Amino acid sequence: MVIGIGAGTNPESVRTTMERCSKTVPLRCFTHPDNRAYFSDGDDVVYTTVPEEALVQALFSGDIDAAIRGSLPSSSTLSALKQVAGVSRLERIAFLETGDGIRFLLAPVGVDEGWTVDEKLSLLTRARTMAPPAFGGVTDRVAVLSGGRLGDIGRHPVVDKTIADAEEVAARAGGCDHAEILIESAVRSHGVIIAPDGISGNLIFRTLCLLGGGGCPWCSGGKYRQNFCRYFARLIRLFKFGIHCQFVD
Repeated sequence: MVIGIGAGTNPESVRTTMERCSKTVPLRCFTHPDNRAYFSDGDDVVYTTVPEEALVQALFSGDIDAAIRGSLPSSSTLSALKQVAGVSRLERIAFLETGDGIRFLLAPVGVDEGWTVDEKLSLLTRARTMAPPAFGGVTDRVAVLSGGRLGDIGRHPVVDKTIADAEEVAARAGGCDHAEILIESAVRSHGVIIAPDGISGNLIFRTLCLLGGGGCPWCSGGKYRQNFCRYFARLIRLFKFGIHCQFVD
């Protein structure tokens, strides 16, 4: 098995990761020729002017078995992924942990995702399916969040719309709970959290990972961009379930 990893900014940290992980799993780096000085002749490196496209192409052609974006730009890498995969949109689900050790799946986390009831239902279905087998200890119980409590209906049209959408998502999906705006309670009894939209989901992700002392359960202190090698064995387990993983910022 060969895992591809991208190096845009901070190529020295990717080089360090490759050294640390050389005995765990082979890594192939995709980076710009301008970063050649950061790597040695013995490193498995693909130099290309568009490393995002090269990384995705290698994944889909089978040259590598899995891909991690690393420090490549998010927007251009995701655009390349959509183009090569032949899809118009992507669905991303984050595996997170609170500061006191509560683990859950969160979606949507992309700012352009989860804006309709149907999109939230699709994310919910995928998250609920992957939760038990791929993430040990995470329940497949689903909580759908909205922009307020039921008693807040009438305070603002946007709040009303999020509440109505959450009620519809929970009803159509079946076996789900509309947890209102009470995410702090929802994570204690549910393993899948569906945010009202991609912006709020992204803010939840950023607040938890970058301000609140939480992060990815496989990363120390939420510093998920700097210590990739300790996660590869777990990533391989996820790839067996057909799950595409990336550490985002």
